[in-house]
Amino acid sequence: MKIYADRTPVAVRQLVTDLLVVAWVYAAVRVALWLHDLLHKLAVPGQKLEGAGNGMADNLDAVGDKVGRVPMVGDELTSPFERTAAAARTISEAGRDQQDLIGDLAMALAIGSLIVPIGLVLFLWLPLRLRWIRRAAVAARLRTDPSGQDLLALRALANQPLRTLDRLDPHAVDAWRRGDDTTIRQLAALELHGLGLHGE
Repeated sequence: MKIYADRTPVAVRQLVTDLLVVAWVYAAVRVALWLHDLLHKLAVPGQKLEGAGNGMADNLDAVGDKVGRVPMVGDELTSPFERTAAAARTISEAGRDQQDLIGDLAMALAIGSLIVPIGLVLFLWLPLRLRWIRRAAVAARLRTDPSGQDLLALRALANQPLRTLDRLDPHAVDAWRRGDDTTIRQLAALELHGLGLHGE
């Protein structure tokens, strides 16, 4: 398997592109984490609201329990404390709901900010890179085989621009049909060169 080209300029370009893609993904993940943490700071008021509501409810329950011990009127006196403690628990639940909402929003925005950069890598760069790796591996294997040279020459005839083929030999197709070794080697080298590989 070939990961990088034989020719230095192509290999350097591939390496730089790979490093840029890694940096792009790293930066996208860092931005997503930063955005997630930034939005989580919006949950602080909800945390304070939850803590205050719970503290108030606990204190009111404690006072209600003490007042409830007063003989004869204790049960009647606890009712306002119980209602107020229930209201404090409602405030606490509102704070908890606000934290949950902020948490969901932070997660959704972090994931949303990753969709485009990761999508570009997965659906544009990676398929092209894997396609080159497969083609280069097959071409590298074929370049040492005489019949592989013929196949590479045929591929060059099919893929290379007409101007390039005409410059190489105006009668390249006839020479390839006759099995001219020099023309076949030149055409194979042309195809390998297009992939960034050296000839045999």
